[in-house]
Amino acid sequence: MKGKLSRKLKLIYRQDKISTFVITLGIADGFLGGFSQQWTLLSFGIFVVMMGILLRWLQLEKSKKVSLLARSNKYLPPSRHNLQPLPTLKRKRDF
Repeated sequence: MKGKLSRKLKLIYRQDKISTFVITLGIADGFLGGFSQQWTLLSFGIFVVMMGILLRWLQLEKSKKVSLLARSNKYLPPSRHNLQPLPTLKRKRDF
């Protein structure tokens, strides 16, 4: 379990470094504020974590929209039994 969690965290951190950094910064602020009994630092840390999660969500939504727009139309080829052979190719100088 520990190996899976660390691999998943590394994958997330490599994919989106900015929002992960913001979340890590907010967690550190929250811990510092919680241990030192400074509620303003704790609340600021929680706020920064929430902003990091919001940033991550917005980036995911943006990538979903881009992938939907970039998707091309793919059509199936005609069935095999209706195919006719292609004509033989001739060079222009033979005409």
